[in-house]
Formats: sequence, structure tokens, C-alpha cells
Amino acid sequence: MTKADLVEQVTAAMARTAGPLISKKDCARVVDAFLDSIKNALKEQHNIEVRGFGTFKIRRRKTRMARNPRTGDPVEVAARPVPVFKPSKELRALVAEEHDGALPPTDFSDADD
Repeated sequence: MTKADLVEQVTAAMARTAGPLISKKDCARVVDAFLDSIKNALKEQHNIEVRGFGTFKIRRRKTRMARNPRTGDPVEVAARPVPVFKPSKELRALVAEEHDGALPPTDFSDADD
């Protein structure tokens, strides 16, 4: 799903519940503002919790040794912050319900890299 698809779905949902009060252009502004708010909060090292959806966090990756693919020489990769998303229990259950348990549950909450 692209951002344009998301805007389309949000506009349609708004039209169903509140009538045609918001244009697609205005809805795109709302979606952009929402995403910008998440980006700015993560940039400032804040966690974002959306109940029933999940949590956006900043996790600090440790310094590690890697290899230069061209030369094979070891290279130190510096520690750095990375954004991570942890889905809520409700979202995980919803996704698992849709797949009838065909996929094994995956928990990325302990992933450190």
C-alpha cells in the first residue's frame, strides 16, 4: 500500500462515517501531518505509542565489526540509533487471524541489530 492508497482509504472511511466533509487533498494533508509528527518525535528520540496499533521506538545499535565486500577487510560500524516498530497484541492477533495461523508468530522485540 502506498501513501496515495492510504489517503484514498482514509478519505473513503471519512465519507462513510461523517459524510463528504473532507476532500482528498485535505485528507492527504492530515496523513502527511500525522507521518511528519511521528518522524519528528523519533528524530527527538521520543517513543510513540498508538494503543491498539503498536509502538514506534528508537533502539541503539551497538558498535560491531563488518567486512568490506570488495576487499574483505574488517571495518568497524559505529553505534547508532535506529527506529523500530513493535505491533500491539491486538494487531498481531488480527494479522494471525487473517492467515488462520498459517504463519508462525514472529517477535522482533528482542532484535538488536
